[in-house]
Amino acid sequence: MTATEELLRRAERYAERAPAGETPARPAKQVAVVTCMDARIDLSGLLGLGEGDAHVIRNAGGVVTDDVIRSLAISQQLLGTEEVMLIHHTGCGMLTFTDDEFRLQLERDTGLTPSWAADAFGDLADDVRASIARVKSCPFVPHRDKVRGFIYDLSTRHLNEVK
Repeated sequence: MTATEELLRRAERYAERAPAGETPARPAKQVAVVTCMDARIDLSGLLGLGEGDAHVIRNAGGVVTDDVIRSLAISQQLLGTEEVMLIHHTGCGMLTFTDDEFRLQLERDTGLTPSWAADAFGDLADDVRASIARVKSCPFVPHRDKVRGFIYDLSTRHLNEVK
């Protein structure tokens, strides 16, 4: 059985025990969380989030890309969120390469140059601060006064705020 087939079975079991009816589209906690796609981050467990509590935006590194800005603008402008949490983590793979190295690897492997940057970074705290600044400077995100950044320590399981 493939991983996808197993996940589909789990989805069926979930549907059988989940309460009927739709959860409102507007997040109950009025918060959007931007974090890394790393499978070691159990965001629901870490933050105690339930279904319908928050918008969760995940990508490699939790990088604030144009697409993350697009999602935050929709989240705030149309769906009522007013706070943003940015969460990076220790042991992130984005610390292990540079954009140039990755671009060259892709060019060697495919013969094509990607039209996008990987947005790798060398320092967690610096990238969190840069992400905060990018969200706070964006005119499309109206609630910029409640943007906070954190580093999740995978070893201790503590969430540490970046000032």
